Amino acid sequence: MSGTLTPGAAEPGAATPGAAHLLARSAARRPDHPALVTAAGRVTYRELWDLARRYAAVLREHGVGPGDRVALLLTNTPHFPAAYFGALALGATVVPVNALLKADEAAHVLGDCGARAVVCAAPLLAVGTTAARRAGVPTVLTVQGDGSGDVPDLDALAARTTPIGTYLERAPDDLALVLYTSGTTGRPKGAMITHANLVMNVTTTVVSPFALRGDDVLLGCLPLFHTFGQICGMATCFHAGATVVLMRRFEAAEALRLMTAERCTVFMGVPTMYLDLLEAARRDPGRPPLDRAYSGGAALPVAVLEEFRDTFGCEVYEGYGLTETSPVIAYNQPGRPCRPGTVGTPVRGVRVAIARADLEGRIEPLPPGETGEIVVRGHNVMAGYLGRPEATAEVMVDGWFRTGDLGVLDDEGVLTVVDRKKDMVVRGGYNVYPREVEDALGRHPAVAAVAVVGLPDERHGEEVCAVVRPRPGTVADDALAEEIIAWSRARVAAYKYPRRVEFTDTFPLGPSGKVLKRELVARYAGHPRPAPGPGAG
Repeated sequence: MSGTLTPGAAEPGAATPGAAHLLARSAARRPDHPALVTAAGRVTYRELWDLARRYAAVLREHGVGPGDRVALLLTNTPHFPAAYFGALALGATVVPVNALLKADEAAHVLGDCGARAVVCAAPLLAVGTTAARRAGVPTVLTVQGDGSGDVPDLDALAARTTPIGTYLERAPDDLALVLYTSGTTGRPKGAMITHANLVMNVTTTVVSPFALRGDDVLLGCLPLFHTFGQICGMATCFHAGATVVLMRRFEAAEALRLMTAERCTVFMGVPTMYLDLLEAARRDPGRPPLDRAYSGGAALPVAVLEEFRDTFGCEVYEGYGLTETSPVIAYNQPGRPCRPGTVGTPVRGVRVAIARADLEGRIEPLPPGETGEIVVRGHNVMAGYLGRPEATAEVMVDGWFRTGDLGVLDDEGVLTVVDRKKDMVVRGGYNVYPREVEDALGRHPAVAAVAVVGLPDERHGEEVCAVVRPRPGTVADDALAEEIIAWSRARVAAYKYPRRVEFTDTFPLGPSGKVLKRELVARYAGHPRPAPGPGAG
């Protein structure tokens, strides 16, 4: 792993409690406090840890031991944390699988990681059993079923099994997780997250930026198979002994109702959730006692941040992280001035620099104020990509992890993420960073959300296109397109403003809530329909 150990961290190879301790500690400390609130009722820390240890005992009876890979094809139910921490307690490595994958995609993940067992939700069994068969996985267990199928029911087995006594200690560099990237370029790769990566990220961020206390209540609306919901939400809350109000899937009106009814103090979400909650709040006067909100996964437009802060009366902290960095890199943090439009400062034990983006094979730092590639080192950086030494060597250079994101650091060490390198639009030789244009367009009163992409253009190489989701009740016509073009032309440089505007009801989203811009490019590149407005100049 790149970088150096944080002061106070265990030496490599030394036995430590490992990541299962994050739940076990709170179960011992406050056993009767609710860990989860679900539609079916409350689950205390004692009950959740007991179930995790029973799941561990069943997995052990099916041949799972230290170092084996246990894949979880599960949705947001108590089965996820029980199986997650049960596998960790055995010393196994957890492989969360995106619940939206098709059988061929899931089979790639299971085969690539060499899964020993799959725990699969009954509604996903068709995908899970097909994928397991194709990948040669010997054990499939199901939950949420009625026990009548051919696949062994984990809950039924756990009910008549004696739980394991406690968790197995692990070395800091043992693998806790294999987290698969979203695969925006080729097949997804498995980021190897060690126990040191996971425990340090949780124990660091639980203090700052998340400032979680035992009396906090978090709305758990992010998918647990994704690192934001899984580590920043579930794991940090469990470590703090706080409560997670678990939603099977995000729906804004229900989320607002739940937050109000359960008196949620903390919200974590991606920008699309913030937009939808603001729309729900226009129809529902209910307001939860939110103390703070955290945004990640994609850039949050400053106008949306400000409206959410005004509507819900709490500060909104935007941050930055990646699957490969366990995940948190930097955040705006309580106790420091919040800087909307930035992702704040690196968390404790993590270093960030800006390097020349056009250099391969070496890192050349740039001075404050210059735009380049964000590079990271510290306790959060993965051990590498599973079975991909060449891919690992491409991103681990001179002890730094190359993020593939463009950013800038100011004189005070505050980081601004400009864009993904691959999302940058080059128009007539000029670099256009979509986020800057999106921030300008996001303040237009008719724009609910916007994604800026580059489309092929014979004259300029690429042309700037704004794909807009209008606010409800707005007439999306040529007149509005012309107005949006004029609006942006008055606010950004001449080479940056969009000459083309397209309207959409919904954006294609990845599992973390990021807009899939490559799909927008594919959708509109073959259908030239420049919006009326000023010439291409």
